Amino acid sequence: MTSIRFYVLKSNQLQARLLLACKLIEKAYTLKLHTYIHTENAAMSLQLDDLLWTYNDFTFIPHELAHTNKNNTPVLIGHDFEPLEQCDYLINLSPSMPDFFARFERFAEILDQDETILRAGRKRYQFYRDRGYTLDYHQLG
Repeated sequence: MTSIRFYVLKSNQLQARLLLACKLIEKAYTLKLHTYIHTENAAMSLQLDDLLWTYNDFTFIPHELAHTNKNNTPVLIGHDFEPLEQCDYLINLSPSMPDFFARFERFAEILDQDETILRAGRKRYQFYRDRGYTLDYHQLG
């Protein structure tokens, strides 16, 4: 069964959520996990793609936008893509629940204090809890 972790930031800035996603992506990459990041839209996908290029001066994380994946890249970013293979780790930056989340071994929900994001995250938390998923909750600064 999918293990789900909620990360809740004290900030209400998208940039803070994207930076946390980069940290989680970097850790997953070191663990050799194939990772898919589900974003809200194409603009957010591009923003995260750009951020990953400059996130850490000392490491390179191979990544691509999902629709361009040709080389079995370990990190894919997308908003309208459903991974069918290598479903190790899913990071959700979208305010909605990815229909395919149960296909993944690990799943991270990243929330901030934006009321829309927080409210949608609470509903998803209840949904997962009511279906018996193991949930971890981390309040971050």
